[in-house]
Amino acid sequence: MEASLPISAALSRAPARPAAAPQLTAASVASVKLPLVFMLTGLGAMLFGCVWLAAQPDLLATYHYNQYVVAATHLFVLGWLSSVVMGAMYQLVPVALETKLFSQTLAKVQFACHLIGFIGMVWMFDRWNMKQVGHFGCIMFLGVGLFVYNLVRTLLRVPRWTITATGVAASLAWLSLTVTAGLCLATAKCSYEAADSASTATWVGALLHGLRSVGSFMTHFDAISAMHAHAHMGVLGFFTILIVGVSYKLVPMFTLGEVQCRHRAGLSLLLLNIGVAGAFTSILLRSRWKMAFTLLIVLALAIYGWELIEILRARKRRAVDWGVKMFLGAVCLLALESLLAVVLSWPRLPLNGFTGQLENLYGFLGLLGFVSLAVIGMLYKIVPFLVWFGTYSAKVGFSQVPSLSELYSTRLQKAGFAFYACGLLVSGAGIVMAHGLLVRGGALLLCFGVATLLLNIGLMLRHFFRPQLKPLPTRAVAMPKSL
Repeated sequence: MEASLPISAALSRAPARPAAAPQLTAASVASVKLPLVFMLTGLGAMLFGCVWLAAQPDLLATYHYNQYVVAATHLFVLGWLSSVVMGAMYQLVPVALETKLFSQTLAKVQFACHLIGFIGMVWMFDRWNMKQVGHFGCIMFLGVGLFVYNLVRTLLRVPRWTITATGVAASLAWLSLTVTAGLCLATAKCSYEAADSASTATWVGALLHGLRSVGSFMTHFDAISAMHAHAHMGVLGFFTILIVGVSYKLVPMFTLGEVQCRHRAGLSLLLLNIGVAGAFTSILLRSRWKMAFTLLIVLALAIYGWELIEILRARKRRAVDWGVKMFLGAVCLLALESLLAVVLSWPRLPLNGFTGQLENLYGFLGLLGFVSLAVIGMLYKIVPFLVWFGTYSAKVGFSQVPSLSELYSTRLQKAGFAFYACGLLVSGAGIVMAHGLLVRGGALLLCFGVATLLLNIGLMLRHFFRPQLKPLPTRAVAMPKSL
């Protein structure tokens, strides 16, 4: 598969003697378009979610446990972040691990399951129809199963195991557990009167009795604690571990550096996985060990930050572009998130309105701050390459082709970063003050930030339809002097 070649090799490939312009194969075109479909779906969900927050600022200005907040949260988590991350993984995992994706067909089927699943779940959460949430959740579960299977089979092809491969494998395990836990939570909200008259001899009866058993088991746990544990498993286990693992490959790739201490990088991932397991259990059981595991996660993130600093100090490319700057800005938000996590994990923390708003801020900065900003930063590295490869890779050596940075507007990128950062700041202040007008203003700024990203994506995709090719410059031929 051509799209799984290392980026450096793809960009440097040029025929020595052009004969006839080669055409992209169907496989290579599909491999470029598939991640873009996931990413565009995610961007549409992100814009819709920010407009939703602007229209209903009370989602963040009041306590977070209600059906509308749960629906909006799943729109951001499943519709925006999961869509973009899954699409990016279909491209990045083969590139970063120097292999090829196991199956394009499975990925296409998974996209259909994912699209139907997350739209249906958000819709039914908004109506608080938990039985239908479970039905659409099963479709989502099927999609996640195909996604995990596809990437696990891809990982089995890796020529050599790396820190990045470990991070990807761990994140896939946490994703599977998170979706399973979510289905259990939905099951606990349903009633199963039909199970009383159904016979366990039929598969329908056995299923109903099994679901009632799961629902009965989940009643042993506090509902809010279970929800918080589920959320932490997803954000920390899937997104954060994936970002940490993949960044050990991508940050050196984009800055011409390398991991400085593999033991330190490995230790950060090990401690982070232990911390996520402990945090999930202690939050679910309301254990006093929650603070200890929180500090362990903070330690793991501090080691990660230490290694990133060392990578950047030793980089060969001194100039850092705005895509990497956005990613590093997201990593800096982890310091504030860590402080909030320690405060909220304090055993004697009073449960009042202000504490509830701190929890809102913690979740908001985790999803729309750290994870979203890191994803946006990487989109500015991934999408230009996908478009460039799909449009211009076969033209190198035959025509002048634009560089990656010429596919989009850096001014729009800077403006989008400014809008988004200001949106986080204003929304964060509105959340702490429980001020709906401030939250609305911040959400509108976030909308502007996402809109600039969509404009830049449009500029990139324009090259699919109108490639900007120029003829190669002809060398002047010196005429021999007459005798």
